[in-house]
Amino acid sequence: MILIDVQGLTGSKVEYKSLPYKSISRLSLETAGTFDLDAELKIYISSENIPSVSKKFNKSIDVYEVQKYLASKIM
Repeated sequence: MILIDVQGLTGSKVEYKSLPYKSISRLSLETAGTFDLDAELKIYISSENIPSVSKKFNKSIDVYEVQKYLASKIM
């Protein structure tokens, strides 16, 4: 999996992070609630206690589909 994080107002700073699916030990999904449809997906690597990746999604992305896809790759 390759994560691309565009930073800054101009988007000139970009961070690329690669994570092999086999390194992902678990996923966590946190939704904000009924009125605020933002969600946060956390990805844990190996036996770490804190997430290696924490990615926020707005309502334009179906975070449940993202979670389902990742679960199918790591199981």
